[in-house]
Amino acid sequence: MIAGFVIWSAVSLLLLGIGIWCWRSEKAVGFYTGVKPPEVTDVRAYNRSVGILWFVYALLFELLYVPLLIPALHDSGILWFGLGTPVITIGLLVGYHRILQKYRKA
Repeated sequence: MIAGFVIWSAVSLLLLGIGIWCWRSEKAVGFYTGVKPPEVTDVRAYNRSVGILWFVYALLFELLYVPLLIPALHDSGILWFGLGTPVITIGLLVGYHRILQKYRKA
């Protein structure tokens, strides 16, 4: 379980790195691979919002693994882990589209 947690934490740190990159970027950041970044009204606020979205996702992603570290919660932790990952990923997409609606040029 510890090796899995180390790998899971490395992925979570990668997601956190994406958030930092978005936060600090001078140009509008893209969200989807292969799609040009949108034209936005306020690049700085848009990038910070997307960065915060990635920070929250990385934190929730890391927290999903914690129940697997507690032996008494291992069985229910697998359910939490298996169902939670798609749920927070859908939340990430919904959150991004709300940010996009707020900052997209008309």
